[in-house]
Amino acid sequence: MKRLYSFAAVFATAMIIGGGAMAQQPQRPQMPKAPEPAKTIELFTKIPGAKGEPKKCDEQSANIFFMRCVSTPQLAYFPAKEPSGASVIVIPGGGYAGLTYLFEGLQTAEWLASVGINAFVLKYRLPEDQFMQDRSVGPLIDVQQAVRYVRANAKEYGIDPDKIGVIGFSAGGHLASVISTHYNDNVYKSEYNVSARPDFSILIYPVITMEAETTHMGSREALIGKDANQALTDKFSSQKQVTKDTPPAFLAHALDDNLVPYANSVMYTDALRKNGVEAELHLYAKGDHGLQVKAPTDTQAFWHDACEKWMRMHGWIK
Repeated sequence: MKRLYSFAAVFATAMIIGGGAMAQQPQRPQMPKAPEPAKTIELFTKIPGAKGEPKKCDEQSANIFFMRCVSTPQLAYFPAKEPSGASVIVIPGGGYAGLTYLFEGLQTAEWLASVGINAFVLKYRLPEDQFMQDRSVGPLIDVQQAVRYVRANAKEYGIDPDKIGVIGFSAGGHLASVISTHYNDNVYKSEYNVSARPDFSILIYPVITMEAETTHMGSREALIGKDANQALTDKFSSQKQVTKDTPPAFLAHALDDNLVPYANSVMYTDALRKNGVEAELHLYAKGDHGLQVKAPTDTQAFWHDACEKWMRMHGWIK
């Protein structure tokens, strides 16, 4: 199976190799070629919950490696090479301050398409008071609409409307857990009369809680604010929102993750199990944040294989 590597890991490797000679400028690694979607979908004709004029993005802030500006929510569609009827909405992370769009978005879609899954990469708006009436629900509006769009147009894409999943990384994993627990929240009016509930979720080194002791503080501050009250903190602490109707989840996290503690994945897994919902959790000794692969034998390199087997075991792909 084709392995996915982050540009950041490549750059770090280049810096180590080029280090030792301060006078010699290390060679900048070449940006990996971005996979091209078959189609780009605008999610709204008029964006709900928006305030003022749409945000204008310059070329630098819209860079696909780390996208700091999103003016219009979109889906990038990658059709499966051998379709199984399943689809997954891909939610890149970035601490709600940007989107790691190439590594966690486009390259993930390419992997999913290779195993028979129609993939849709979500470009969601980043929480900002200047452009949103309520920044805490801006990303939720976008992901609800994404699930509804895919389900409402399932026939067009050859998709089973009961096999629609989400995969999210880091803060994108938080948003994937939020749509898994807040799919019925009435945060906007959609033209699609279908459910926004995913059928399964894949959470990779996710932020789960907004509680200060365990959360990623950058994500908390961006989404709900550093001084958010307890009610708002609880609302977006996904382990506190799980019910028997929350979709089953696959989770992967590194024990040495110094950015998002692995306790986030553990508490969500525990909440699912307490509510009778199936969960599978993979904890790796190494991998830091991003489950970075340093050597071909590193066990965290194989989470994709474990995830694929989990999806096959449940019949979402054949």
